[in-house]
Amino acid sequence: MRFRRVRAVAATSGAVLALTAGCSFGPPGPDQAGSPPNLPRPSVAPTAGEGDAEREVALSVLAKDLEVPWGMAFLPDGGAVVTERDTARILKIGPESTAGGLKVTELRRLGEVTAGGDGGLLGVAVSPKFESDKTLFVYYTTAEDNRIAKIAGDGPVQPILTGIPRSEQHNGGALAFGPDGLLYVGTGDGTADGGQAQDPKSLGGKILRITTAGKPAPGNPVRNSPVWSSGHRNVQGLAWDETKRMFATDRGQPRTAELNVVVKGKNYGWPTADGPATNPKFTDPLVSWPTDTSSCAGVATLESMVATACVLGRRLQLLNVTGNGTVLGSPQELLTDDFGRLRALATAPDGSFWVATSNQEDAGQPGPEDDRILRLVFSDGGAGRS
Repeated sequence: MRFRRVRAVAATSGAVLALTAGCSFGPPGPDQAGSPPNLPRPSVAPTAGEGDAEREVALSVLAKDLEVPWGMAFLPDGGAVVTERDTARILKIGPESTAGGLKVTELRRLGEVTAGGDGGLLGVAVSPKFESDKTLFVYYTTAEDNRIAKIAGDGPVQPILTGIPRSEQHNGGALAFGPDGLLYVGTGDGTADGGQAQDPKSLGGKILRITTAGKPAPGNPVRNSPVWSSGHRNVQGLAWDETKRMFATDRGQPRTAELNVVVKGKNYGWPTADGPATNPKFTDPLVSWPTDTSSCAGVATLESMVATACVLGRRLQLLNVTGNGTVLGSPQELLTDDFGRLRALATAPDGSFWVATSNQEDAGQPGPEDDRILRLVFSDGGAGRS
């Protein structure tokens, strides 16, 4: 389905936003205290020939008064675990509701985290066996490095992979389990010149693929190496679509920010390439944008849609990606300048998008309710669709 434009964005809880393409549905009723947000379902299914019809998006605020929410992953009960970069807190959001949104519970605060710049408590991933092992995986910055650790229930924080380069900026932080059940890690190059991104012996500027014990995964491009792909600047978002195609954001380059389709063993060019390259040994991004209007971090998928949440660009970028991996039409924008800086983005189990603002950081301009978690429901797919 093709996006043509985005129009008439409102910035209030319970708002209905409008895109083009697809069907439309009415505004949501008021949320009920003690119940999940009462968002609407699509009123009609899209039909042939409606490619230019208006497409609507229902928006509600699920949580507020957070401090730089960074990573987000969903639990089997439908609630989410969310990390706060600077406070080093791990929060659980929902599924229980209160009069003001979803219930927010602090699960723990990590004492080993050293926050500063874009480092701190970053990505979080939920074990595929969480119902039995109650284990979370986290990516965080210490005084010496960036590292991955696992936390089983109320047990101790157990580092499983250390020595990822750290710096004031470009610490990476993406963390997610892939369809193969293995843990993928997006790192930053941790240097001013990007030299580590092309060094096969460095963990910096890479996407890593490891086991839950932190060991290089079987089938990696180089045996006994955790490196899955290289030539990255600062990977802060990972996601897969229904075809198991892998997407990663890459931000921090001087000129462009990228959305890449990540393929085993490929080199994405940094620091030689900033955006598309002319060298055939490098893989070009699926899409690149000027840094000052993008610098996207979180990425999520929903059917043929791929969305990224942009920090400097203060918007969502939406793409329609075909089955053969090409972008149909031009990327479209949503929420531009309405909620400030956007960072974490994930597809909830019900098919809605959850997106977090990132205004309580040095470069942000927080409003009275920041930072917030927003929920988006698209009229022609996702939550409520049968």
